[in-house]
Amino acid sequence: MDALNVPRPSWMTEDLVLLEEQARRFIGDEFAPQIDRWHDAGLYEREVWDKAGAAGLLCAAMPEEYGGSGGSFAHEAVINREFSLAGFDDFGAPLHSGIVAPYILHYGTEAQKQRWLPKMATGELVGAIAMTEPGTGSDLQGVRTKAEKSGNGYVLNGAKTFITNGQHANLVIVVAKTDPAAGSKGVSLLVVETDDAQGFRRGRKLKKLGMDSADTSELFFDDVKLPAEALLGTEEGQGFYQLMKELPQERLIVAVHAVAMMERALALTIDYAKQRKAFGKPIIEFQNTQFELAACKTDATIAKVFLDHCIGQHVEGKLDTVTASMAKYRLTDTLATVIDRCLQLFGGYGYMDEYPISRLYRDARVLRIYAGTNEIMKLLIARSL
Repeated sequence: MDALNVPRPSWMTEDLVLLEEQARRFIGDEFAPQIDRWHDAGLYEREVWDKAGAAGLLCAAMPEEYGGSGGSFAHEAVINREFSLAGFDDFGAPLHSGIVAPYILHYGTEAQKQRWLPKMATGELVGAIAMTEPGTGSDLQGVRTKAEKSGNGYVLNGAKTFITNGQHANLVIVVAKTDPAAGSKGVSLLVVETDDAQGFRRGRKLKKLGMDSADTSELFFDDVKLPAEALLGTEEGQGFYQLMKELPQERLIVAVHAVAMMERALALTIDYAKQRKAFGKPIIEFQNTQFELAACKTDATIAKVFLDHCIGQHVEGKLDTVTASMAKYRLTDTLATVIDRCLQLFGGYGYMDEYPISRLYRDARVLRIYAGTNEIMKLLIARSL
C-alpha cells in the first residue's frame, strides 16, 4: 500500500526494509483477517500479544541483553506503520514497546531491566502507563494518586482512566505523588505487577467514539502494597522529569500512526473511486474527485516527508520537544482533513461502519487528544518563539 511514492528516507537501511516486509507479511496473515471480528467483539484476544512477541514485533528497540531486537526507534516506526496500514490501529503495542519499555530502560535499575524487559519482549508482560485521572488530564502535576511510605515499601491509592491496554496489562507504570507538598518534585513513577497485587482492580473497558477493540480502561488502586523495588529507579521525586523526557517520543509515535492512516485512507479512496461508477463512468474521471484526491495526496506527501525528517532526527538523538510537538499537532490535524475528504468521496457508503473509511474517520479523532492535546502542543511550540 503505497499511495504517495515518497522515496525511502536515508535512515531506512536494508535491515529495516527486510523488517518492513516481514512485519507486513505477518500482520497481513495473522492479524488483518481478524480485525473485523475484533471490531464487532470490541476487544482482541490476549494471545495477540504472545503472537506479536514471538514474531519479534515487540520491544524492537530494546537491547538484546534485555530480550529486545537491539534496534532503534526506526525499527519501532516501521512496525507501527505496518500495524496502521493493515488497519490494526487499536493494538496497544506501540505504547507497550515505544513508551512503557523505554521508561524502564532509561530510568530503571539493572535488576528492574532484567526483571521486566525480557518478559515485555515476549508478550508475557503487557505494559501500560497510568497518567490520566478522572479530574486530571494534561496537568500531570495535579495527579491525586498517592504512594505513601509504609515500612520498606509503599501503599498506593488512586484512580486512573483512559488507560491504553487497561484490560490486558499486567505491568503498569503509575504516576503518583510520593510527596504531595513538593509539586512537580513530589511526583514518582511506580511499577505495579498486577497479577499478584491485592487492592488492584480493573474498571470498565470504556466505550469510545472509535478504536473499538482497544482495551482503554479505568484502573483502581486501593491500598495496594508495593515493595521498595517498585519505585522506578532509585530516587523519589524524579517522575515529572522522567515523563517530560519521554513525551517527545510518545508524540512522534502518534505522528507515525497519523501518516500511516492518511496513506491507508488515500489508497482505499483511490481504489474505490476507480471502481465506483456514477453517470456512466468511474467517479475518478470527474474533475472534482481528481482535485480532492490531488489535495489529499499533496497534504499526505508533505506530512510524510516531515515525519521522515523527524524520525531521522530522533534516531540521531537530535529531535527536540518543540519539533516533536509540531509533528504531533500538524500531522494529526492534517489526518483529520484528509480522512474527511476521503470519506466524502465514498458518499453514503462512507458513513457505513462496514467500510474501513468510516472506522478510520472515527479512529483518527483521538489522535488530536491523546499524548497531549493539540492545544498543549501549540503552547509548547509558542514557548520557542
